[in-house]
Amino acid sequence: MVTMTAAEQRAQSKAEYDAFLAGCPSRQLLDRISDKWVTLVLGALGTGGPDPDGGGCTGGPRAMRYSELSRLLAGVSQKMLTQTLRSLERDGLLTRTVTPTVPVTVTYELTDLGLSLYETIRGVKAWAQSHMDEVLARRAAYDDRVG
Repeated sequence: MVTMTAAEQRAQSKAEYDAFLAGCPSRQLLDRISDKWVTLVLGALGTGGPDPDGGGCTGGPRAMRYSELSRLLAGVSQKMLTQTLRSLERDGLLTRTVTPTVPVTVTYELTDLGLSLYETIRGVKAWAQSHMDEVLARRAAYDDRVG
């Protein structure tokens, strides 16, 4: 039997994460973070939401209340937003803070782990926004050719 150091054991465990394998935990995480509501919640908490003065986003991560997130994320149901927030909290991507006021104030904020994922998602969002016209043109050309 070969004896391995703790560092070697960690390296081996990390190497065993292969998202192409059906049972891999990293694949389950990819499923979660590729959900549109997860992406939008991370984006909202990462940008601080819209500027009340109408000048785009406030520019940085900040805590937001449930009602703020609900208004910002057009089309999200109460059930879906609640499930999304719970799953993000469980994964350690955001924190839920309850302040004993009347009525109780609950805020959600990205953790350092959530902020690191937000940075990645921000790049995907920027790509999608800057290439949308090209994608729409290619869809139309494909539909004309095939349909």
